Amino acid sequence: MTAELAGTATKVRVDLGERGYDVHVGPGVRRLLPELVAGLGAGKAAVVTARPPEVLPDLGVPTLVLTARDGEHGKTLSTVESLCRRFAEFGLTRSDVVISCGGGTVTDSAGLAAALFHRGVPVIHLPSSLLAQVDASVGGKTAVNLPEGKNLVGAYWQPKAVLCDTDLLATLPERERINGCGEIARCHFIGAGDLRGRSLPEQIAASVALKASVVAADERDTGRRHLLNYGHTLGHALERATDYALRHGEAVAIGTAFAGRLAAELGRIDQRRAAEHEEVVRHYGLPWRLPAEVRTDRLLELMRLDKKATSGLAFVLDGPDGPDLVQDVPEPVVTGVLAAMPRG
Repeated sequence: MTAELAGTATKVRVDLGERGYDVHVGPGVRRLLPELVAGLGAGKAAVVTARPPEVLPDLGVPTLVLTARDGEHGKTLSTVESLCRRFAEFGLTRSDVVISCGGGTVTDSAGLAAALFHRGVPVIHLPSSLLAQVDASVGGKTAVNLPEGKNLVGAYWQPKAVLCDTDLLATLPERERINGCGEIARCHFIGAGDLRGRSLPEQIAASVALKASVVAADERDTGRRHLLNYGHTLGHALERATDYALRHGEAVAIGTAFAGRLAAELGRIDQRRAAEHEEVVRHYGLPWRLPAEVRTDRLLELMRLDKKATSGLAFVLDGPDGPDLVQDVPEPVVTGVLAAMPRG
């Protein structure tokens, strides 16, 4: 991973050899789209967008605009099928390009459609939510949900570029801005350091740089990349248990506070470090309490389905040598920590 500044923008390189690409972070970086499309030699573009089409500049090639909607309920195989059928009607080929513009749901579903259509069409991501800019758009993971669990059907498909245009964040509702901070907060515990005193563009760039370094070292999630799932085991379970009324970043924030408590209970960290988890989460205005209506047994049932759990329950937890994946965490310990967490 390499990072450099260009004017008011930051460019982070995801070093994956011939699959490597740049992530541009800063105001107005979406203006780079026509140049990137031309550089790919694309004759057509399919834009999958949850934002008004006029947000994007003229791409200079015939363009199909497909309206998408953000939110986990739209992240399904039927969405991917619908996109692919529209690509086919438009005559999209492997030498063309797909562009996503929206939150993490859009980058995931459009990215998976691009990965599957003609066995792979180039994709460029223009994430328009804070959550998507700091996490979902970078790293090449694309997936949709099944009724049985989150992100169970997917593929690795690295984008050709990612444009994190901070101008697009100006119109975000306050809850959506705070939601994006859930992934920034968990970065505190996986190598980014304390980002609380830095500007939002700096926080985005630091989060992207951390993820780029992890992805470059472990593209296919066979080792170090599990660190990015800090707070996600309980977080994903909370999303499903609340039927996604709790948003991803909010759920990850609660999962991060829980991870600190669980690591302390297992003797991996002291109480001061455990308390720091809640302090960081609360700094960003994120929830740290379990929802009152969610049953502990339901959370355990859902956490057993987590993709990291090869046997028993598995969590990425802080420790004396930093965070690591801990397998086979005893269920009574997890139950006890959940029972001790505040609710509300």
